[in-house]
Amino acid sequence: MKIGIDARTILNPEKGEAIGVGHYTYQLIRHLLEIDKVNEYVLFFDFRVREKDVKKFAQANVKIKFYPFSDYKKYLPGAYNEILGTATLMRENLDVVHSTSPMSRIPVGYRGKTIVTAHDLAVYKVPDVFPKLKSTKARATMSLMVSKADKIIAVSESTKKDIENIFKYPAEKIKVINVGFDKRLFEESKLTREKVLEKYGIPTDKIYILFLGTIEPIKNITRLLEAFKIFKEKCQKIKGKCDHKLILAGKNGWLAQEYKQIVKDLDLSKDVIFTGYVVGDELVPLFKNADFFVMPSLYEGFGMTVLEAFATGTPAIVSNVSSIPEVAGDGAYQIDPIDTQSLAEAMTKFATDENLKNDFREKGKKQVEKFNWEKCARETLEVYKSFEK
Repeated sequence: MKIGIDARTILNPEKGEAIGVGHYTYQLIRHLLEIDKVNEYVLFFDFRVREKDVKKFAQANVKIKFYPFSDYKKYLPGAYNEILGTATLMRENLDVVHSTSPMSRIPVGYRGKTIVTAHDLAVYKVPDVFPKLKSTKARATMSLMVSKADKIIAVSESTKKDIENIFKYPAEKIKVINVGFDKRLFEESKLTREKVLEKYGIPTDKIYILFLGTIEPIKNITRLLEAFKIFKEKCQKIKGKCDHKLILAGKNGWLAQEYKQIVKDLDLSKDVIFTGYVVGDELVPLFKNADFFVMPSLYEGFGMTVLEAFATGTPAIVSNVSSIPEVAGDGAYQIDPIDTQSLAEAMTKFATDENLKNDFREKGKKQVEKFNWEKCARETLEVYKSFEK
């Protein structure tokens, strides 16, 4: 077979694309090429990626191609995408092409067989937490890609159900394949605890609760801050180790500046630290030195960060919505993300009960073992083979 994979989400191959769809695409391709030496692969990269950076994907059954453009600011960008994109794909005479995200749009004019990986449908499930223009554009692109797809890979059962319900897409054409996880990346770091904490202004003599993710409404930041306020007030009445800081680690998203004002309004300025984006080896010490991790998201297509917590032995409190329960299993303490009091109570329990934390620490280590990239790649290869002529 001749299999095409849209790899445009991989913009930094040398760094292994640390987060998001780029990381999924990078790891999927890397493991497919390890297990499959028979089929031919055509990898389509963004033209901005340098040839020397994609050498790690080079092998006898791989062909590297570059899309002729990324996007245009003028001169009918849609027309360029249709004409040049269609021509680029058609020229390869592929048996199937895999778009690793609905946002990596396959041109309408392309008539070959297509597979699309759907990561989440947040713009449909919780539209109010996105800017209206972004939500509208994302819906249009996703709807187009779903209608074009001959088969869809869903990263969770929750995502599969959303696709069925929202698009009335046939269940038999959707294959659930969990995202993999390489726990070796989270077992050790060359960076010291002190170096990482000092870089982000985190006192080395204080205990902290860690949140990791984009600072935006879908992550339920406002309720997390309100729950932390309640938690701090409870801790004043409880004898124990409750002098926690709250570390909000992640890049700024929509409405990020408003959260800093909320911190001031709640009189939490001394106890809440915004780190900004955290990269690479810095994640491991940040997780390992947290008293516990919290992920109160309103929606997650998969919820990779909870697996990162598990891999580093960090006990976790997570939402009981969307895909999170199936990913976390019994490895995390689950709460209703709308119930601020419930979140505050969970934080208080974790802060004062070492046995409870140790119990979830051990359960989390077992849960993360269920997710690996080789399994993801083998199951994806089987979907490709279903198009074999």
